Amino acid sequence: MSIDFNDGKWLNEPAHWQATETGLILTTDEKTDFWRETHYGFTRDSGHFLAFPTTDSFTAQIRVRGEFRTLYDQAGLMVRIDERRWVKTGVEFTDGEAYLSTVVTDGKSDWSVAQPFRELEDFRIRVTVANGAMRIQASRDGSFWPLLRLAPFPAADHYEVGPTACTPERSGLTVRFCEFSIGPAITTDLHDLS
Repeated sequence: MSIDFNDGKWLNEPAHWQATETGLILTTDEKTDFWRETHYGFTRDSGHFLAFPTTDSFTAQIRVRGEFRTLYDQAGLMVRIDERRWVKTGVEFTDGEAYLSTVVTDGKSDWSVAQPFRELEDFRIRVTVANGAMRIQASRDGSFWPLLRLAPFPAADHYEVGPTACTPERSGLTVRFCEFSIGPAITTDLHDLS
């Protein structure tokens, strides 16, 4: 089911954004981030997140476009239960390059990065939540979806899911989101990359 971006509810609404039925453009505010404790010792819950309610199992996917150039520039999808239990996944700029990044947070944050493909200024991210597990896949073309991460994630009666973007070191990253959908959980075999 395609989503109208105007129907979402902001957590930390950015000063500059525009939504249509088919797309969302936002520009990040200064020093925005989502993180809990691990390594750095701080907790931040200031990133931009446009939330849409879901049921206890679902698949959501979105197309993300932007010019990620500064340390920790990031954008993608967030799945959230509350401020202590959430996941953000998408692109993140670190060590001079853009990576596909996932932060799984259940009390404390856990960060992983991968580079199944290097061109990350236009990509798609897909998240499936079902039965206490989260499957994260990424795609360049919307057809081939390699696995990025499989992680436990707390089962809940409902979640919020939607686009997220943060710039912990600056402001002014413009990100374009489109092709956002939420539907029943895709339960294909883990090695089915379609």
